[in-house]
Amino acid sequence: MSKLNQTKIPVETRPMYTLVREQDGLTHHGREIGWVEWNEDGTFKAQHNDPAVGRSCILDPHRMQFTWLTTEVTEIVEHREDYVKFNTLNSTYELYKV
Repeated sequence: MSKLNQTKIPVETRPMYTLVREQDGLTHHGREIGWVEWNEDGTFKAQHNDPAVGRSCILDPHRMQFTWLTTEVTEIVEHREDYVKFNTLNSTYELYKV
């Protein structure tokens, strides 16, 4: 079969998450989200699916690169299925699932 006659399968490319830094409105969009746990020496320990104090939010985590990484979470202000508001060491963020 010719490549020109192949059935094309549409791929969804719209962002699934929006991360907004409250202080200046800086906004990032991504398809995946994760929560990074750190060792005491500041190196990577593990990645999780849920937020927790001490973890950092990582947007579009991929091997050796990412879209955005926050400093460590110091407080989770509000947590719903489609929304998380949290404070980090130096900022306040809102994460929306769209």
